[in-house]
Amino acid sequence: MSAEESKAAVGRFIEHVFVKRRTDGLSEVATSDFVPHSWPGVNPGLENLKQVMEKVAAVDKSDHSIKVEDLFAEGDKVAARLTLHVVHHGDFFGIPAAGKEHTISETHIFYVRDGKVSEHWRDADNLGMMKQLGAFPAPEKKAP
Repeated sequence: MSAEESKAAVGRFIEHVFVKRRTDGLSEVATSDFVPHSWPGVNPGLENLKQVMEKVAAVDKSDHSIKVEDLFAEGDKVAARLTLHVVHHGDFFGIPAAGKEHTISETHIFYVRDGKVSEHWRDADNLGMMKQLGAFPAPEKKAP
């Protein structure tokens, strides 16, 4: 595949999975042996991808936005820099729902095979997210 074809495949994946969070038709954008490298404890396969999507969607009840800031490709590897904005409505890794918003930057690496995403890596500003949610308070400043 060309770099442009790989970018188009990743664009479809981002729209389907991250933006619209459609659990139907995953086989249109991801391979049956899709490997999620960055989600601990999640095994390969579309059913496992669907379960992760459902857990994430329960947190923000579709009250989110994703902006693709950059998309780079070299052959079948694609890198994306995204800005994610979420309103926290559900329990999230032990943090109770508080209706707080957070905006973070994420970097994703995708491997594309046969026009579909087959592997995925994610790195995000989790510390910034935790601070914005109040789960990791900043140290108090002392007066001089």
